[in-house]
Amino acid sequence: MTTKELLDTYYKGFAEKKGWETVISDDFKFVGGDMIKTEPVVGKQAYIDIIRRFSQLFQNMRPKEMIIDGDRACVIENYDYVFQNGQAINGDVASVWKVKDNKLNELRIFFDTLTFQSNTR
Repeated sequence: MTTKELLDTYYKGFAEKKGWETVISDDFKFVGGDMIKTEPVVGKQAYIDIIRRFSQLFQNMRPKEMIIDGDRACVIENYDYVFQNGQAINGDVASVWKVKDNKLNELRIFFDTLTFQSNTR
């Protein structure tokens, strides 16, 4: 699969909250949610566990823009969040991807952590 095909499969499944895991590598590396923690969470199952919790917070998501350069990509994602405190927010996330051996292998995300954390406490 091309990088675009991998991302299309991931985002279609991610929006539906099922099937996105098929394109994630077993040694997947994820960094996100905390600017001072730059060491990645490693492993497909560890990422699945993170997303299982995160997916409870959004009702809809859609990729807005994709820039793909070989085995690397940057995607701007847009989410409709509904937090447990009742607050509904629409927000963007910037995701930087790397592909290895026909699988999504690395992800680093950037977003407004202050607003997010103030609504999840």
